Amino acid sequence: MTWLITGGAGYIGAHVAKAMTAAGERVVVLDDISTGIEERLPAEVTLVRGSASDRAVLDRVLAEHAVTGVVHLAAKKQVGESVAEPLLYYRENVAGLAVLLEAVVAAGVRRFLFSSSAAVYGVPDTELITEETPCAPINPYGETKLAGEWLVRAAGKAYGISTACLRYFNVAGAAEPALADTGVFNVVPMFFDRLTRGEAPRIFGDDYPTPDGTCVRDYIHVADLADAHLAVARKLDEGARDGSGGDLTVNIGRGEGVSVRRLAELVAEVTGRPVEPVVEPRRPGDAARAVASATRMTEELGWTARRGMREMVESAWEGWCLRHPEARTEGERTAGPTC
Repeated sequence: MTWLITGGAGYIGAHVAKAMTAAGERVVVLDDISTGIEERLPAEVTLVRGSASDRAVLDRVLAEHAVTGVVHLAAKKQVGESVAEPLLYYRENVAGLAVLLEAVVAAGVRRFLFSSSAAVYGVPDTELITEETPCAPINPYGETKLAGEWLVRAAGKAYGISTACLRYFNVAGAAEPALADTGVFNVVPMFFDRLTRGEAPRIFGDDYPTPDGTCVRDYIHVADLADAHLAVARKLDEGARDGSGGDLTVNIGRGEGVSVRRLAELVAEVTGRPVEPVVEPRRPGDAARAVASATRMTEELGWTARRGMREMVESAWEGWCLRHPEARTEGERTAGPTC
């Protein structure tokens, strides 16, 4: 078995590469390094620089490395950008996926794992979001992820490919500091960024129908997410080997909600910076609550998230300090490298 991970030098991709190689899987990564970092990858992983929508590159990689399965993570993923540039998102996330699937079919690859998102659900009014909750995305990013799921399932059915679509909820943390998220697009690094610049963290809306008035979200440690990819990849391998195929769609979350205010309190505890957040107006499209039902992954694959919220914040802070040493106080800098 050889797995091709597209976007494998990114934040999530590098964790998936680490988990799969540690478990004995052979991995090759295809990444254009536009946002990925080569140094994140395990030494034994081959990196091919190129686009996951370049048919010539795909044909060469699939053949040269005798690829038998694909984990497709490469995609555009910023909600605001997708609203401003929907054509870019449909071209990259849907048209690009079609090119990849054409190459996969031509190469006879029979295992395909697609990185999807809880954004496919939109803003459902429900206590727990199950895989049967109707999908009603509210932005082009979510639309392209849902369209990608449709395309993956249709190709799987038509060409005998075992497929899986993983709907991620909010990803945080790091398996080690060097693998931490370098972007400032998700709430945890956004809080870190504000604190590092001497500014108060921002909370968007505190008048939601939740216990403390702030939005409630389901957070998953990126190392748990990577372990889930390994479990699903091996399930796909079983289906391809015994001819049973398969079409799996699963939520990846903990099934537990954490409010934005509680998260801000936890960040203050971990960083040692008890700065009171400022409350700003609600952002359009933010759901009051978005928490996964994670029972399908447990029942079908025996997988359950193991890491809690504090571990996510602590590991993310260590990674943030590695790249932003100015985030440490003078006392912490004098004491040593640990945040």
